[in-house]
Amino acid sequence: MSKRIGVGVISLGWMGRLHARSYRALAERYQGLGAEVRLVAACDPVAAARDEAVAALGFERAHADYRELLADPEVDVVSICSPNFLHHEIALAAVAAGKPFWIEKPMGVSAAQSRQIAEAAEAAGLITAVGFNYRHTPAIERARQLIRDGRIGRVTNVRCWLIADYGSSPEGPLTWRHSRDKGGSGVIGDLLSHGADLVQYLAGRIESVTATSAQFIPERPIPTKAGIGHSGWEVSDELGPVENEDWVAVLARLEGGAVATMEASRVAVGPRAEYVVEVYGTDGSLRWNFEHLNDLFVCAGRDQEFQGYTRVMAGPDFPAFSIFQPGAGTSMGFDDMKTVEAAQFIESVLTGEQLAPSVADGWAAAEIDEAAVASAADGRWHDVPEVTGRTTWGS
Repeated sequence: MSKRIGVGVISLGWMGRLHARSYRALAERYQGLGAEVRLVAACDPVAAARDEAVAALGFERAHADYRELLADPEVDVVSICSPNFLHHEIALAAVAAGKPFWIEKPMGVSAAQSRQIAEAAEAAGLITAVGFNYRHTPAIERARQLIRDGRIGRVTNVRCWLIADYGSSPEGPLTWRHSRDKGGSGVIGDLLSHGADLVQYLAGRIESVTATSAQFIPERPIPTKAGIGHSGWEVSDELGPVENEDWVAVLARLEGGAVATMEASRVAVGPRAEYVVEVYGTDGSLRWNFEHLNDLFVCAGRDQEFQGYTRVMAGPDFPAFSIFQPGAGTSMGFDDMKTVEAAQFIESVLTGEQLAPSVADGWAAAEIDEAAVASAADGRWHDVPEVTGRTTWGS
């Protein structure tokens, strides 16, 4: 018999709506999960969003205050999709309410906030999930298998870059993402954290970093109307200061002796979402690009007659692929990765085993982010503190 699990989603921006869709998809995609997932309650301060939650998104009710949602006895698990500066407050309230939660990264505006969230959830014995969705691409999961099976030999170095254009226009709005108080770091927390998690997931713990960063657009128009995600905003003619970085480059040392380079930009002109990870070993290498997320490029062995990459299309032999598509050539998409994430979260709750990326993983990425910020300020190498708790990238 399936267990009924009531879901609450806090904040109905683009990500909150995606969480709702991901939960709804479980009934079709993960029929053997053993859970009947109900969208019990949503929370958003905007009345129109609350109305849409019930009328279009499938929620039974909606609240203006997240405390009402957390107090709802029919809400068993919670998604926290609010802006960064609210994560800490809401996550600690979820811990106090005893509710397992799925939270988007970064888990706060500092490593200290992320640590407090992780340690509180761990002390309470709560199952958690953090939105490192790029992990869940079948091609990345297959790459991890190949690396762990020794197919490319000993890992020597990793290259990872996340180059995007969502902030490339100087006329783009001065949103909370550009505020140190509300967003924390800029592209470091927004994109580099994904890259740091991918590097650790594939190649091992990052022990130390040195970094440089830059701000290419120092002022932006002040908004007059809020949008959803990166779109739908309206702006005035008045400009305000951008307080955090637009671009960063990082050199990292990994546990075991490998090295990595990481780069991230939110203001590139050309690439739309070129998120790439390359892992090099003594006997081969692997390459994946989010813009072609169903392809994995593999070079396994130095002694092939025709040296170079083989393009391997994700198919039913790749982890999770057959849940969504019947065969190679029929592509999965971004939303599918979040459905995998939702399934891992719910299965973790059902079994008590931490399968989804955990708050310890979120804390680990935040420590890398903060070390990069510190290094960009003083030009030195910074050690990355090792975190406690149930990390999953090393399992």
